[in-house]
Amino acid sequence: MKIKPASEEYLEKAQKLTEEESERLLSRMRGKPARKLEDNKLTTLEALAIQLELDDELLSEWRENMFAIREQEEKKAKAKEEKAKAKEAKEAKDKT
Repeated sequence: MKIKPASEEYLEKAQKLTEEESERLLSRMRGKPARKLEDNKLTTLEALAIQLELDDELLSEWRENMFAIREQEEKKAKAKEEKAKAKEAKEAKDKT
């Protein structure tokens, strides 16, 4: 995995972070960005911007996955509901 340079948008967002937000963001940093920060190959601002971008990408991916899961659950619920209605209709027909 090659680390791409931080975009201007995320550099601006990183500059606006409070000290506490920056610390929390840095605490979540793993892998290459963390090592490059430790080796002084990245500034703290660049590392924060890269982590912000990674977090946004992960959140977007998570939302897509949750949407797919909800769609599957809805399909299952509809199928179960239709099956129950069919069973009720059959039982009503059998009684007459």
